[in-house]
Amino acid sequence: MARRVSDRGGESEGGALSYITPEGEARLRAEVERLWSEERPRVTREVKAAAALGDRSENAEYIYGKKRLREIDARLRFLSKRLDRLTVVSEVRARDGRAYFGSWVTVENEAGEHVRYRLVGPDESDVEKGDVSIESPVGRALLGKQEGDEVLIRRPKGELVLEVVAVDYDPPER
Repeated sequence: MARRVSDRGGESEGGALSYITPEGEARLRAEVERLWSEERPRVTREVKAAAALGDRSENAEYIYGKKRLREIDARLRFLSKRLDRLTVVSEVRARDGRAYFGSWVTVENEAGEHVRYRLVGPDESDVEKGDVSIESPVGRALLGKQEGDEVLIRRPKGELVLEVVAVDYDPPER
């Protein structure tokens, strides 16, 4: 079971810092539930029906179904182990206006455009939604920064300079 902390915690069991927001944990648990209660039973039924057709060595539905069951079981094992190692940061308090795990950081790029990122764990990173892993170059660069700070990010296609415009700990209104 994932450990819960009410603020920035220490190291999780296993030694590595592995943070996740409550929303991210809920998504992983929903995936486990969906795999166990919907996907795996459906594929099991399909494999059983394919096996009833006879010769399994040349039965594509049977072979594919067994392969899909192995994939589902592997994903369930991975998620189970991963959830055990995660530290759920359930409450984040603002720290002197600095950006830490769970904060929303608004930056201005060199073109004058404002972009808003949320600093999250690697298991819930989704750049299109603005969720940036604290282990990514952008996330690492933003950690600890505050309004007015300039951030230099080195990327393969060149350096990027961002200015921190705001740091918030309350979710944006959608």
